[in-house]
Amino acid sequence: MAKPKKAQWPWHLLTGLILIALAYALWFSTSLISYEWRWNRVPQYFAYQAEVAQHAVDNGTVKAIAAEGDNARVTLESDAGDESQSLVARDSLRVGEGDLVSEGDELGVTRHWAAGPLLWGLWTTLWISVVSGAFGLLIGLATGLCRLSKNPTLRDLSTVYVELVRGTPLLVQIFIFYFFIGTVLNLSREFAGVAALALFTGAYVAEIVRAGVQSIAKGQDEAARSLGLTAPQTMRHVILPQAFKRVLPPLAGQFISLVKDTSLVSVIAITELTKSGREAITTSFSTFEIWFCVAALYLLINLPLSQIANRLERRLAQSD
Repeated sequence: MAKPKKAQWPWHLLTGLILIALAYALWFSTSLISYEWRWNRVPQYFAYQAEVAQHAVDNGTVKAIAAEGDNARVTLESDAGDESQSLVARDSLRVGEGDLVSEGDELGVTRHWAAGPLLWGLWTTLWISVVSGAFGLLIGLATGLCRLSKNPTLRDLSTVYVELVRGTPLLVQIFIFYFFIGTVLNLSREFAGVAALALFTGAYVAEIVRAGVQSIAKGQDEAARSLGLTAPQTMRHVILPQAFKRVLPPLAGQFISLVKDTSLVSVIAITELTKSGREAITTSFSTFEIWFCVAALYLLINLPLSQIANRLERRLAQSD
């Protein structure tokens, strides 16, 4: 006889109460320091209406101003008799009909929506993560296989690389790449940042790959070789597919860590998400609001990665 299933709602209720208590504790803490929340200042750092000034192209006279919705079309007649038109926002008009204007005088401004610094920082974080993650995966795969090689030179060099990178802070490696290697080879800061992140990630991926390959029973290799497969064919078609299923969780965790590690490239003046947040704070004075938004954007990147990895892991488990 099946046991009755226990109700789960009390535990969900407890979870909700704990979250509410944490939110209240945060609010109470900020009230003790008399912090004034200014969430209305935050949206402009995601998107804002940029203004572009429109100037007179020649000396002349304002011949006509025609309203077009929220805009106004200004028709200028130059001293030579030529006409030119400019479309500006009606509430920004600096001239009237019949006014004399000189070349370069401002007529008004046009407005259009533009991405704010937080969105640009998010984009920079994304492309740096993708590029450095792809190169890190390739470096890690090659290094992990070298660590399992029977060639002593390949094995020793890969071991030195892994231990050197894992034994030193990423921040120090970024400084070395930018100020030393980057200066000698005349590399851009973006190249130096991506290279440092890729090599750092590659060292950890190498250990994940090595552990995954070594976890496969030796009988798999022996069976494949008995069927006539060469060592590279055995690794590619038999060992690595099985190892991939086992290393997927730690690989996903490593790439999630990589996204967060991109915040360190701000020390070499790359305006990624964290640096964009710091710059926004200097102009808005909304410290808590901006940092909460930055944290939420990192979550926006990492939560889908975690869900995709979990779904892929379940699908691979079903294919066994």
